[in-house]
Amino acid sequence: MTLFRTEHDLLGAREVPDEVYYGVHTLRAKENFQLSGITIESYPDLIFSLAAVKQASTEANTALGLLSVEKRDAIVAACEEIRKGALHDQFVVDVIQGGAGTSTNMNANEVICNRALEILGHRRGEYQYLHPNEDVNMAQSTNDVYPTAIRIATCLGIHRLLRAMEHLRREFSAKATEFAGLLKIGRTQLQDAVPMTLGQEFSTYAVMLDEDMARLREAELLIHEINLGATAIGTGITSHPAYAAKALAALRDITGLELSTSPNLIEATQDCGAFVQLSGVLKRIAVKLSKVCNDLRLLSSGPRAGFGEINLPATQAGSSIMPGKVNPVIPEVVNQICFEVFGNDLTVTFAAEGGQLQLNAFEPIIAHALFRSFKYLTNGCDTLADLCIKGITANPKKLLSNMENSISLVTALNPYIGYEMATSVAAEAFANGTSVREVVLARKLMTPAQLDGALRHEVLTQPWAYDVRHTTSQPPKEKS
Repeated sequence: MTLFRTEHDLLGAREVPDEVYYGVHTLRAKENFQLSGITIESYPDLIFSLAAVKQASTEANTALGLLSVEKRDAIVAACEEIRKGALHDQFVVDVIQGGAGTSTNMNANEVICNRALEILGHRRGEYQYLHPNEDVNMAQSTNDVYPTAIRIATCLGIHRLLRAMEHLRREFSAKATEFAGLLKIGRTQLQDAVPMTLGQEFSTYAVMLDEDMARLREAELLIHEINLGATAIGTGITSHPAYAAKALAALRDITGLELSTSPNLIEATQDCGAFVQLSGVLKRIAVKLSKVCNDLRLLSSGPRAGFGEINLPATQAGSSIMPGKVNPVIPEVVNQICFEVFGNDLTVTFAAEGGQLQLNAFEPIIAHALFRSFKYLTNGCDTLADLCIKGITANPKKLLSNMENSISLVTALNPYIGYEMATSVAAEAFANGTSVREVVLARKLMTPAQLDGALRHEVLTQPWAYDVRHTTSQPPKEKS
């Protein structure tokens, strides 16, 4: 039989199941917000960060003589347990909630308080010995605790995503090295362009990831600025003048992050610009990652009636009706999570714009959107690296055939025969279904040796200096 304890709040008394660590405020929020079915428990980084903020605040208030050492030790012990993973199942409020995160803050206050009461030798709910608001929440407001916790959790998400992106970057870089000697035809607007190597193609994906990692690190610097000490609207009401600095120092020690206090706490409490900036970077990463997946699906299309230049590793059967069909399911699923990130960015945009005056009440949905984007992109990079990029193989014969049969190969001959003559060669090759090589030799525009020299690997895939244009001069000899 379930036992209950009676707790009180502004609205009156409620019976709370005695076995739970949360209290009346959390109970009401649990009943009010049954929306997404996703509770705070789903975001352990946020719970870790809430416990870190509460611990730092407790240490600051004790150092200022506002909280007893006995209470501090119990609260800190509870916070440390939670940061290590304990009691996460007691964070039961829906992540999407009204009240600017008040329910999340109260959930943390109550769980920490009731665990600390146990450590002190009391029963859960005996708030006369230690109180969720008066002690655990001392000198704090949801309006500085919640944004600060989101920022810490966001930094943890950034670091995890950076590791996944670096993992994917290494796999692309390895393929770039592996495919360095394989010539192929490049394409613009899905039409034949000029030759390149498959290694050059894959190296661009590694460079794109490098660039996005740099942008992500830049965005993190803005997230390091917190408003802890602002309390309700940024004026610091109910906090000690030295509280913000001491709480910051403690929080830096606990998290290992180079956090700083905003120079204007009133501005910091209402402004969500750093979240908008970060979300934009996440969207940028998703856009480019999705584009890469589009490329992989095109390059591997076929296997015989498409480009067929690379082979993606087969991970599962592709059809319930077509035997032997294998689909590019890993790039496809990464495309889909990128689409979700695009939508999350729009959510962050609307939520940041929707705030009024001294507070943005919509930070819960901002946090939810950012955390989902981190999760999807992190898992997507790891999945793409391990189940796709690592196992890609090339089709050298198809690459060579596509290049040699491409009319656009004539572009490389512009310095020798000129643009007008090259255009004529291209038109004849296309009309007759022959190769550029065959037309050039038939017209005796270049000797076989000159043509071979002009179509050498290093001439086709990088700049080189020629002495005389529109002549049949031999290109520079290959270096030994």
